[in-house]
Amino acid sequence: MIDGVFVKNLKLNCDERGRLMEIFRCDDEGFDRFGQVYMTTAYPGVVKAWHYHKKQADHFVCLKGMMKLVLYDSRPKSRTKGAVQEFFLGDFNSILVKIPPGIYHGFKCVSEDEAIVINIPDFPYNRKSPDEFRLPAHTKKIPYEWARKDG
Repeated sequence: MIDGVFVKNLKLNCDERGRLMEIFRCDDEGFDRFGQVYMTTAYPGVVKAWHYHKKQADHFVCLKGMMKLVLYDSRPKSRTKGAVQEFFLGDFNSILVKIPPGIYHGFKCVSEDEAIVINIPDFPYNRKSPDEFRLPAHTKKIPYEWARKDG
C-alpha cells in the first residue's frame, strides 16, 4: 500500500425498500476535516488523469459502474516513492479510497456504462488558486499504461 493511502470497505444494506450505504463519517478512521462533496462521471473507456494536490486529500467512491483508480507516489521523501497502485471501485467492489496530498491519481471507466464517482476532499475547491497540479493522461513521467491488461 502506498504510504498514507487508506481503504474503507463499505457495507451495502438492502431490503424490500431499496439500498443504503454509509460512505464517510466524521468518526471514521482516515477522516481529518470536511471540505466539500462533488460528483464526476466518466464514459466507458475514458481516462481522467493525472493530477495531485499539495494540501488536499481526496476520498473517492464509485457509486455506479466500475472504475480503475490508479495512484502514483512521486513524493521525494516518501518510503513508497515510485510505487504505483491500482484499485477497482464500483458495483462489484464498494470501497472508499483516501488519496493523501502529493499522490498523483487518475481513473478510467472500465464498465460498459458511465461510472459515477463521488469525491469528498478535505478542503473546498479554490477557484482562484486551485490546489491541482496536472500531467497528461499518457505521460511517460508516470510508469503506467492505461490499456486493458488481458491475461
